[in-house]
Amino acid sequence: MRAYVPKDDVQAKAYYTDRYYVAPQVPKSDVSTDEVFSADLEAIKAKFEVIDSFIQMGQMVVYINAKDNYGVLELMRDELKYTQLSEMSAIDWLAKENKFEIFYQMLSMHKRKRIRIKMFIENGQAVNSVEKLFRSADWSEREMFDMFGIEANNHPFMKRILMPYDWQGFPLLKTYPLEGDEFAAWYEVDKIYGKEARDIIGPELRDTSRVDRYDSERFARLGHEVPKGTKITGNEPKTEQSYQEEGGVFLIKKFDKESSVVVDDPQR
Repeated sequence: MRAYVPKDDVQAKAYYTDRYYVAPQVPKSDVSTDEVFSADLEAIKAKFEVIDSFIQMGQMVVYINAKDNYGVLELMRDELKYTQLSEMSAIDWLAKENKFEIFYQMLSMHKRKRIRIKMFIENGQAVNSVEKLFRSADWSEREMFDMFGIEANNHPFMKRILMPYDWQGFPLLKTYPLEGDEFAAWYEVDKIYGKEARDIIGPELRDTSRVDRYDSERFARLGHEVPKGTKITGNEPKTEQSYQEEGGVFLIKKFDKESSVVVDDPQR
């Protein structure tokens, strides 16, 4: 019999003690177990230093030095036939190591293989742009700069791509508030009306789960729905909820709130 574990106030207890949850690692296998990956790895090692390598989820992962990223990707494109850069971005490990992890997801249609090139950079360090090798890196490097603040040297247009050019902060950093900081809350008010209008208009509400019960534009007044654009007086009659459209469904008994029963006994 299993030992009894008290479950008092279990909802108030944190699941994890660490600030950031680290998911369990997927099992890794040695590169020597795959002929194609073994040959590719040897070709990379012949010209560049490889810090670590392994196979995970059917693809090879190779860690390199940050200064070699352009040369490694050029080798993979021209000699190893990995002609597509399908994805690239960064991972924030600042709280743990004060570093970013950069990854490049490579695809070879000829070999039907995927390789992920990874490297670590210090906080504030720039990377070499690979836009001249892969056009797909153009917007990806701009997004990496926009979301993490990581610049790519020799990029033709190193500007923000999702946020306004004058935005402050980098939204994908783990230290960035989920609903934005003070700058984000007042950005549109300050930009359009000026800071002197803050007391009149108020901050922008950035909580996506918030529902305004007086919002007739999105029909959020549950139980007191009105047509779009109707002026709200506060004296609207209560709307009885119906679980089917007008006229019902063929062979299906029509249900409404009055005839429904709420089951309080969970064991019923």
